[in-house]
Order: sequence, then C-alpha cells, then structure tokens
Amino acid sequence: MTQKLTILFDLDGTIVDTAPDLMGAHNHVMKKFGLHQKELGDIKHLAGRGAWIMMQRSFKEQITDEKIKKEMVKEFLDHYSKNIDKESKPIKGIIDFLNWAKNRNILMGVCTNKQERLAVDLLKKIKLFDFFHYIAGSDTFEYNKPDPRHLTDVIEIIGGNIKKTIMVGDSEVDSMSAFNAKIPFILIDGGYTEKSSKEIPHNILIKDFINFNKIVEKYL
Repeated sequence: MTQKLTILFDLDGTIVDTAPDLMGAHNHVMKKFGLHQKELGDIKHLAGRGAWIMMQRSFKEQITDEKIKKEMVKEFLDHYSKNIDKESKPIKGIIDFLNWAKNRNILMGVCTNKQERLAVDLLKKIKLFDFFHYIAGSDTFEYNKPDPRHLTDVIEIIGGNIKKTIMVGDSEVDSMSAFNAKIPFILIDGGYTEKSSKEIPHNILIKDFINFNKIVEKYL
C-alpha cells in the first residue's frame, strides 16, 4: 500500500491573510493604553509567534509593569476573537489547492502559534476547517514551533509518515520547525516576518498557491 502524502501548513500569512484583523486588534489595544499604533507592514513583521510575543515586541520597553502587559494581551485577544474574520481572507489559490488535495486523499494539518481555539474559529468562519485532519495551536501541546514535536505529533495523530511529509510556511519559525523535524520546507514569499526569503532556509519558494499542485505532485 502506498503511503499517503501529508502536508502541514502554518496559518497566519500562509493559508490566510490575517494581518488586517491582527492590526485592528493591536491598534485597538494601543489606542486604549495611549501607545503608538502600527501600520499593516509593521504587523506582518510582529506576527508569527503568538499574541503574547507579538504584543511584547510591539510595546517593548514602553511597558514594564507585568500586570499591565497581561491586561493588554487579554484586551487584544478579546477584541481579536470578536473580529477574527472581519477582513481576513484566504491566500490566493489556497481553496482550489485544498480541494485538489482533498480529492487525492492527501492528509493535511495546520501547525500554528495562534491559540487553538482562535485557529479553529477562524478556519470555520472562512470555511476552510473541513479540509484539515488536525489543527494544532500554540496551546495544543506543551510545546510549539519551532519545536519540531509540534509538527511530528500532528503527523502521528493524523496517521502520516514523516518521510512522506512536507511543510508550508511563511517565516523563519516555520523553517526552523521543518528542518528540525527533517521535513522539506516550502516558503511563501513575503510572509509575516522581518526576514527576506534569502535569509530563511527553504527547499522551494512560492508566491501563492496558484499551480501549487504541480509542485506537490513531485512528492506524491
């Protein structure tokens, strides 16, 4: 019996452009606490490691009181959860690709540093949830990306084979996770990171998911 291919995806900046809604929640918090608001490009550089690190990187040394930091993160999550799909949209070509992959019985999972409940809620609201066999968030296990177990545990849960798995992501965190797990890594160019594609180790570079099936066919 031929082993099925497994594809693991990052979420933010990889299969969904979530930056507009992340910016909305971020700037809501900054305005409430009297701090400088950010532009969309800034948010893309801050995102990728979860809400706590995103907010910490944003206010930096401006806020030192741990209690206030926690209040700001809570406010961010509250606002974001209520507006999670206001402007977020699937990345170009992803819906056609997911349908193509589903028709070929490819196993698919999401490995994100977004909280699991937020990831699930977002994917349900934009109607992508049913394509995936498992969704792992920052709080699903006792570890998250770039720990390779965040990927390898999902592969095991959905019945995949690590030797027949590829990872798609948009940042150095995804790259580190994949290479630590010894999984081929496909990088989405122009993702949520401060680094250029030349600075992020990858096997293949893509702009979006248009004709992505032609790349995946090589791994079938």
